[in-house]
Amino acid sequence: MKDLHKSDAIEVEKVYNILNLGPTHPATHGIFQNVLKMDGEIIVDAVPTVGYIHRAFEKIAEHRPYNQITPLTDRLNYCSSPINNMGWHMTVEKLIGCQVPKRAEYIRVIVMELSRIADHIICTTIIGQDTGATTGFLYFFQMREKVYEIFEEICGARLTTNIGRIGGMERDLSKTATDKIATFLKEFPEFLKEFQSLVERNRIFMDRTIDCGPISAEMALAYGFTGPNLRAAGVDYDVRVAQPYCSYQDFDFKIPVGNNGDTYDRFMVRIQEMWESYGIIKQAFEGLPTGPIHADVPEFFLPDKQDVYSKMEALIYHFKIVMGETAVPKGEVYHAVEGGNGELGFYLISDGGRAPFRLHFRRPCFIYYQAYPEMIKNGLLSDAILTMSSMNIIAGELDA
Repeated sequence: MKDLHKSDAIEVEKVYNILNLGPTHPATHGIFQNVLKMDGEIIVDAVPTVGYIHRAFEKIAEHRPYNQITPLTDRLNYCSSPINNMGWHMTVEKLIGCQVPKRAEYIRVIVMELSRIADHIICTTIIGQDTGATTGFLYFFQMREKVYEIFEEICGARLTTNIGRIGGMERDLSKTATDKIATFLKEFPEFLKEFQSLVERNRIFMDRTIDCGPISAEMALAYGFTGPNLRAAGVDYDVRVAQPYCSYQDFDFKIPVGNNGDTYDRFMVRIQEMWESYGIIKQAFEGLPTGPIHADVPEFFLPDKQDVYSKMEALIYHFKIVMGETAVPKGEVYHAVEGGNGELGFYLISDGGRAPFRLHFRRPCFIYYQAYPEMIKNGLLSDAILTMSSMNIIAGELDA
């Protein structure tokens, strides 16, 4: 007879919960789905889903004339569209061997660094917002609005800008634009200092962000990290310094780096980068050269409207550009710029046709998102939200 006092050991299987974080959830800041395996509040495993807003940009680009691809780049990292636009223009310029005038390069630098500031304003304020610091978010966003007003004055658009052209800028800075830039340079430091004083040493903010979602330098490099997320882990790689473009070698600036690669370091690196971007804009604005704002490439640069109405040659060039009949040399080039989130690269193959034979966008957020499950594993659900915010993953860059 079985001894009732010696019962067999019963193994109780642990029960996990499956949680869908996204794809449409305010905490994800975009169209992301993460299927989380949860042990209470602890994330045991995570599987991200890539593809919710796939728009086939690379395939569309193979059927578009070169000048009509610029609006596609707007929709990648839409928080800093001008950097995408100008990165694409520089890629085509490298293919056709076009030398852009110095004034156009300086204007590009001003616009790109304003874009970087706008991008970092979004990221840093959202990190604050996700820890409950709404005041800093509402206060500092005023500066983002100032940046968009400058963009609107330069090109007529705010978010998806389509700014600049192959060969330079479509128009010079107006007096209103220069006045707005001067006002921004005067007002921005006070706003940034105030935002730092609200958040940077706040005990609640520090407790929530320090050691949250860390990644080592070795792991970040293994995944292919670049930009602020790599620099936060202690690696001082910046495309503007490693492979200078657009006259960045003319400007004096530092590369901020962190130590731990956690949410707090990612926040602090972006804060310091805003100071550096401010310094670059100031140098470029005060040292703005005189001269033309676009290269002598009539086959790529639309002529003045008055010339189109009155001169046959201008009408022919206008027709050829708009209809995409411009001849492009055969070749294979790669060009990268330092985007708001890291190295934004364009790998272009031309077979001499009216559209690219192949165009690949190297989107930094697509790379970051692959590391996300490893960064949030064994952490709290609330930390996963903060980690995503601090990586500044933009859904538009996930699928091209």
